[in-house]
Amino acid sequence: MDSASVPPLTVIVGDEELLVDRAVASLVAAVRADDPEVDVHDLVPSQVNAGKLVEVTSPSLFGERRVVVLRSAQDLTKEPAGVVTGYLRDPADDVVLVLSHAGGAKGRALLEAAVKAGAHRVDCAKPTKAAERTRFIKDEFSRAGRQITPDAAQALLDAVGNDLREIAAACTQLVADTDGRVDAAAVARYHTGRAEASGFTVADRAVEGRLPEALEQLRWSLSVGMAPVLINSALAGAVRGIAVAAQPPRGMSEAELAKRAKVPPWKLRSLRQQSRGWTPQGVAHALRVVAETDALIKGAGRDPAYALERAVIEIATARTRRG
Repeated sequence: MDSASVPPLTVIVGDEELLVDRAVASLVAAVRADDPEVDVHDLVPSQVNAGKLVEVTSPSLFGERRVVVLRSAQDLTKEPAGVVTGYLRDPADDVVLVLSHAGGAKGRALLEAAVKAGAHRVDCAKPTKAAERTRFIKDEFSRAGRQITPDAAQALLDAVGNDLREIAAACTQLVADTDGRVDAAAVARYHTGRAEASGFTVADRAVEGRLPEALEQLRWSLSVGMAPVLINSALAGAVRGIAVAAQPPRGMSEAELAKRAKVPPWKLRSLRQQSRGWTPQGVAHALRVVAETDALIKGAGRDPAYALERAVIEIATARTRRG
């Protein structure tokens, strides 16, 4: 997209954060390509009130161009939403307004008002089918000027899971660490040699309380270029498995238990062994830690390596936690 093609009003509709972030970044980059000094206001409802919205959307006395990004517009309260609706009826010439909306019933009137005002619509729905996630992987490689075979794309999904940010991180890593067309053998080499023997090993050692080994594996994983998001994903999966194995619902079959823990049935035995010593308080604390670490890795913090090291220490020492 170039600057000339950036519409004065855009609505980005959908609940997939990665795609929303990319759509916003593309629009902002297009405007900045023409005007590097453009003033960008990237806002969420909790940061704004009616006065702030009037301020950032009012015409500039000096004709300076602005980009106003209002995320999660469905969460605006009545008064700020009214300001935005009023702006849609009489937009400023020097403002590019970008609204993101989850697409549900909440705040629907504002979305409909924007569309009625002629907003350009960008859909960013979360991929819900395996075929859609496979297409996303192929598109990621195409964006990088590379190709991936269908069986390799499926193998990557099997190794990484369904979170789009994690899938994108894995694609980026494979593009950086391989040459030519990526096939299933390349994915297997990468994820067997690194993801399973590093991210998963870090997670196993952490939930087993073997802190020195967990930290050693973590530092090795980071040193060979393992994506922090994949390591934390492995930690999250291990903790979730412990949560299920430590207090299995009464009467649940092995197959149902494995499904709830998101592991193959053969891994239940090792999960049960790892869950020994874990208390409900420890599990709850570990779950909070991986959630906090996920946020830190994805932008809330400055040092993913430090965040992961803290997470490993907290998880490894949480097994006997009783308060």
